[in-house]
Amino acid sequence: MTSPQPFSITPTGRDATAEIQSAIDAAAVSGGGRVSLLPGEHVAGGVQLKSGVDFHLAEGAVLRPLPDYEAYRDTTVRVIAEKSDRGMIVARDAENVRITGRGRIEAGGEHFITGDDATVGTFIPAELRPRVVVFEGCRKVAFEGFHVAGSPMWTLHLADCEDVAIRNVTIANDRRLPNTDGMVLDACRRVLIEDCAISTADDGICLKTSAGPDGRAIGTCENVVVRRSTVSSLSCALKLGTESYGDFNTIVFEDCKVTQSNRGLGLFSRDGGHMRNVRFSRIEVDCHETPDGFWGSGEALTVTVVDRRPERRAGAVENLVVEDITGRMQGAINLVSASDAGIHNVALRRITLAQEPGPLGTGLRYDLRPTFADIAPSADAAGRANAWTRGADGRIVGLVDYPGGMPAVYLKGVRGLSAREVAVKRPARLPDGWNATNIIEELT
Repeated sequence: MTSPQPFSITPTGRDATAEIQSAIDAAAVSGGGRVSLLPGEHVAGGVQLKSGVDFHLAEGAVLRPLPDYEAYRDTTVRVIAEKSDRGMIVARDAENVRITGRGRIEAGGEHFITGDDATVGTFIPAELRPRVVVFEGCRKVAFEGFHVAGSPMWTLHLADCEDVAIRNVTIANDRRLPNTDGMVLDACRRVLIEDCAISTADDGICLKTSAGPDGRAIGTCENVVVRRSTVSSLSCALKLGTESYGDFNTIVFEDCKVTQSNRGLGLFSRDGGHMRNVRFSRIEVDCHETPDGFWGSGEALTVTVVDRRPERRAGAVENLVVEDITGRMQGAINLVSASDAGIHNVALRRITLAQEPGPLGTGLRYDLRPTFADIAPSADAAGRANAWTRGADGRIVGLVDYPGGMPAVYLKGVRGLSAREVAVKRPARLPDGWNATNIIEELT
């Protein structure tokens, strides 16, 4: 009978992919065990974790993945994201698999930048970039204590996983490199994220339900709790969507802090999956305008329902509770359905926000991206697919002027709204482009 065995990897500063993978394989064969990267610099291409293995980054250990997409040709994954089908550290259909320790992954995102798009304030990313960690179809997963810096693309991506705990993980990505989401929970069930810190150019903690190769949802996203975490994002800090092929149910974000962010809290229904029983509680937000190439600008809360494909209606948002929210914003609170699916049964309770003018004026419009134009821009359109598209009038498609100027709260297609103790402090003298009416509501 085999028993779990420890394995230690001494740093060499040169490519140690084979040695690390061999230790992982041996640990799995022996019934599981810890594979430790000892203090020092480790270099590797793609590695695959196995059931029962704890991949441990000792304090002082630095893992530097090879800065070459081809180094990950043996660690492909099923869910394609931004054209990428590869991860630096992957696990497939594994059980009792962990990444732990106080060491660091220096992911080398700077090697996947091809230019600078000054018009929208972002770098131009390479067409093909690996994700840092991708777990697919795994059970009993734990991430704890480690630090990731400079992800080229999505940082931690869990797809169709169950019974997941993520604790005390820190992520610090380049604030100008798109698609560097911090944590992506893709059709995952029974997940706890707590005491984490994330700073990134894209979504901070994002729940999705992607489609598989057959076009069907890979699963549902259910029973997720995110608490006591700090997130800074230039897209949306705490988010559901945009990929929303499967349903979302029973999702809680509580006791979190959103700092130096574009948008704070967001639900983005696009692909047919319903979003039900979602709660945001006791969250402090700090939301600022950004150049219009980033989705949204300065909104504390954004909920949008859009049929981005003509043949597929978006799913409804139902039973949303937003309570005990404090802080400031340079945009507005938006709840907008451009779809017949609608937004139903929303409770806003004890919300105290300061609405302040921003330096760019981008907060004066609400944002319905992504739309069909972002998925398939016309051949003569300026822009970048799944990011921004400029129409013939020079304006970005999906950015819409508020009727009569920016209010404090904008509602469209919302049925069943309850608001109690909602206070938005606005300047005594409203700036140009602001609406004197605090709350604007349109039923259609």
